Amino acid sequence: MFAHAASGQYMFFHILFNMFALWMFGRILENVWGSKRFLIFYMICGLGAGVAQLCTDSGMAVGASGAVFGVLVAFAMTFPNTELYMMFIPIPIKAKWAVMGLIAIDLFGGVYQVQGDSIAHFAHLGGAVTGFILVKIWNKRNRRTLY
Repeated sequence: MFAHAASGQYMFFHILFNMFALWMFGRILENVWGSKRFLIFYMICGLGAGVAQLCTDSGMAVGASGAVFGVLVAFAMTFPNTELYMMFIPIPIKAKWAVMGLIAIDLFGGVYQVQGDSIAHFAHLGGAVTGFILVKIWNKRNRRTLY
């Protein structure tokens, strides 16, 4: 979760997007939940991402992308109507729709694998599902500690 195994010319941009998304959305969740809970959340999402990738692919999953997708899902669940401006889209999109769109793109990429695509789509989806489940559990247990 603290390294990345992307290859090809897009590796720099993939890592840059991961770190930018972690900074943009993770800092807000950390302010709401506290550092300890956020770290636990991030680590569990990363483990869920790795398990999902290993269950669907013969290769090893290395990278932070799945944990970052868990953070995106948690943000969208916690602040669903926050308006986001996506690159190249000139209108605001609510967080819940933006994250669902990213998940749909990864689901499509995972099911219809394109030759030369080195993205671990199922790791992204595994992190997203893990984040969803964890936020649901935490929300059910104690609503005061979520937001």
